[in-house]
Amino acid sequence: LAAFAAAALASAASAQTTPGPEAAAGAVRVALDTADGPILVEVYPDKAPITAGNFLRYVDEKRFDGATFYRASKVPNAPDYGLVQGGVQNDPKRVLKPIAHEPTTKTGLSHVNGALSMGRTAPGTATSDFFICVGDMPYMDADPRQSGDNLGFAVFGKVVEGMDTVKKILAEPTSPTAGEGVMKGEILAKPVKIVTARRVAP
Repeated sequence: LAAFAAAALASAASAQTTPGPEAAAGAVRVALDTADGPILVEVYPDKAPITAGNFLRYVDEKRFDGATFYRASKVPNAPDYGLVQGGVQNDPKRVLKPIAHEPTTKTGLSHVNGALSMGRTAPGTATSDFFICVGDMPYMDADPRQSGDNLGFAVFGKVVEGMDTVKKILAEPTSPTAGEGVMKGEILAKPVKIVTARRVAP
């Protein structure tokens, strides 16, 4: 993620919003079977059609099968909060073209506990890699009042079951030397494999 994310994670984590079990209208559910356990997510093509559609294309074409969660970024002094990031990491055999950025000011979504959002550098560079918030992180939303790159990150779904698995991934050991820039020290010593990613009935 961009340096903005690192600065945001340095802030104190706010109270968590527990994801509910009921499927939202228009949502598509996807089961992620990982080496650390299952995660059930729902994505919102009605609210974030470009971003959700991109994620579902990776799912439907089985591009996430064998990919990994490879990053655990913990909030300083609050290691139970942060984010986990996964995807195909620009594997040329799996990665698709970058997609247009859908800011939260357009979608009406927010970086709440369990939110799924896209990793990016500049707006319009997101491809496969997504992250899951552990704790509410509204400072990662778009904010037109800020200067510079104020478009935030593109939320497109949330976890509905399996936050215990997400927290387990967040707690996995990281390498003190792996990674560059804001990611240094946040790369998992042993990435957590995404065995399969499949649509499921709501």
